[in-house]
Amino acid sequence: MSSGPQETLVQNRENKLAEIRQLGFDPYPHKFDYTHTVSRIVTEYADRDAAALEAEPQTVRTCGRIMAIRTFGKAAFAHISDGTQRIQFYLKKNEVDEKIFQLFQLLDVGDIVGVDGALFRTRTGELTILARDLVFLAKCLLPMPEKWHGLTDVEIRYRQRYLDLIVNPEVNAIFRKRSLIIRKMREFLEARRYVEVETPMMHPLVGGASARPFITHHNKLDMPLYLRIAPELYLKRLTVGGMERVFEINRNFRNEGISTQHNPEFTMIEFYQAYSDYRDLMELTRDMITWVVDEVVGQRVVTFKGQAIDFGTWHRFTMREAILHFWNRGEPRPAMADLADREGVAALLRRTGAEPAAGESRGALLGQLFEEVVEEQLVQPTFIYEYPVELSPLSKQKDDEPDFVERFELYIAGMEIANAYSELNDPDEQRQRFLEQVRKREKGDDEAQMMDEDYIRALRYGMPPTAGEGIGVDRLTMVLTDSPSIRDVILFPLLKPEKE
Repeated sequence: MSSGPQETLVQNRENKLAEIRQLGFDPYPHKFDYTHTVSRIVTEYADRDAAALEAEPQTVRTCGRIMAIRTFGKAAFAHISDGTQRIQFYLKKNEVDEKIFQLFQLLDVGDIVGVDGALFRTRTGELTILARDLVFLAKCLLPMPEKWHGLTDVEIRYRQRYLDLIVNPEVNAIFRKRSLIIRKMREFLEARRYVEVETPMMHPLVGGASARPFITHHNKLDMPLYLRIAPELYLKRLTVGGMERVFEINRNFRNEGISTQHNPEFTMIEFYQAYSDYRDLMELTRDMITWVVDEVVGQRVVTFKGQAIDFGTWHRFTMREAILHFWNRGEPRPAMADLADREGVAALLRRTGAEPAAGESRGALLGQLFEEVVEEQLVQPTFIYEYPVELSPLSKQKDDEPDFVERFELYIAGMEIANAYSELNDPDEQRQRFLEQVRKREKGDDEAQMMDEDYIRALRYGMPPTAGEGIGVDRLTMVLTDSPSIRDVILFPLLKPEKE
């Protein structure tokens, strides 16, 4: 049986590796000392013309992956990349050792090399290294994609992220921008006396949010453990302990479906501020995200999926106001009185074509109605506040409307980006909220929270008035990098097992 084209290409590369060994080159050296990265060369010498480089010669020693090769008999050009920038080098047979030129003839696109030489400008003005030495650093044994300059198969891109980064420089830029977003959020909070902390990722109980957990088992202690849904209850314990401003950049795990907005493992920045309420965090959130946009993007209007999003203008609605404001169904707009009781909310739900969930309270149906009518219309940065108490088991109730709590969510581009509230610090009320969650769990709701007696005990020592918030780093990065799927901003998103 003859081998296919792919197998032939691989065999050719393995044969070249054997020849490189026979020439006496170490095929996998331990290190390479360089004076410049490719990016530094491109940036530092961008304004040097041919005359300047000739008058004041500049010698560099750099390294990178070969992205293109062009041969002309006794001379050749090649481009190498450090993942961010590219530079060309030029090799002439009569100006290097014979073995060096033989080495070059055994190179393939994808190989990693080191280059030593002087900078000059070609006739077309391209900055180029005139190579006097070439060091082999690693062989690319698998051929690059046929159209290596534009890998577009999303299955391959997500599964083989290393290949995606090699051939799509814009992907590298997205993840560098993600890193900058996180760094700037950290800087913002630290400048306001927040302390960064770490809390457990394996919990003995499910709590901090309503979601289905991933379950594991500790063999030595013979006990079940749950991967963290949220760090909330641990961070609030620290507030009880006197750490008045804390934050954590954390990985959370929720055993839920996968979509363009959901990955079972995701990143949040969660923070708590004592002696504050949710309105304080509303102001802080606006200031932080606006500053991050200024620092990362450089302008306040960004484009996401073809829509202009203006971070210079922010909107605010209560949940009930938003339902009335965004009701856009070619019929008379409902009045606030239509939202006053369960029957009225259920009737509005039916007008949208949705069926009210049987047995659910007015508050739960209000949340369902909001999702049907409002959510996808919240393109510009918008705070939605005053949520039903049924949807917020850890939030403080409003004094004048105990059916609603002091909570807000921030929506951008139709996605929930942040969730915050004035924290419930009455231990007796918190126990009753937990008991309600336990009853839901006993009825089969596997997203409901468990009773956390130690957290109740912590509250009994006294937690100051506190506001807390979580911001979804992945979704914010999607918006600021114009990435349509959450998998575009997570280096290694969860995928189905690869087919043989």
